[in-house]
Amino acid sequence: MSTYLFDLPKAPLIPVVGEDKSYPVGRIFCVGRNYAAHAAEMGNEVDRSAPFYFTKSPTAVAPSGITTPYPPGTKNYHYEMELVVALGAPVFKVDAENAWAAVYAYGCGLDMTRRDLQIAEREKKRPWDLGKDVEQSAIIAPFTKALDIGSIGEQKIQLKLNGELKQDALLSDMIWKVNEIISHLSGFYHLRPGDLIMTGTPAGVGPVVPGDRIEGQITGLSPISLTIGNPE
Repeated sequence: MSTYLFDLPKAPLIPVVGEDKSYPVGRIFCVGRNYAAHAAEMGNEVDRSAPFYFTKSPTAVAPSGITTPYPPGTKNYHYEMELVVALGAPVFKVDAENAWAAVYAYGCGLDMTRRDLQIAEREKKRPWDLGKDVEQSAIIAPFTKALDIGSIGEQKIQLKLNGELKQDALLSDMIWKVNEIISHLSGFYHLRPGDLIMTGTPAGVGPVVPGDRIEGQITGLSPISLTIGNPE
């Protein structure tokens, strides 16, 4: 019988409203440029032919309410408020009409980003990993089951930095809707329970410094908060 050389961290757990069991996180897929106004503020045009993705590791997951250190290697750390989709059923090559059945829950999320590193790598046509896959950069609030939310569309998505409103949009502003994203992504991966999809951020992103307090909300979901601590 083989044994491990060392123990790996257990899957991060996200609380679920009304449940005594938590949701274990496996993979994290993130949709890029899914709000036209955000793409424009970053100097990009939206490619409407298909969504595109980057990923975060499970080690990026951190709970709402935490204080995280300002990360190393950056001088331009940004907030991005997002709707997170938690899958609860396996799907592969599913059509958009049936993709809704794979959704277990929704939550508020923050995709924290080393923007200077992301832009530097993007300009060299390199992957965004250093900018996006940052430890404790996927802040996720408790999930609310999809059955308790209903259809996704006109809910507000907002973020405040130190009490000042910075991001204010509707989920209906997303270019690629939740079911369309799941359908498209399932053409490339066997999606399964434990997979999260961060669906992109609206306009209004910006930098943070140590001591800043971020608060975000989406109508009908548990709010999210994050405090930026000093560098380690």
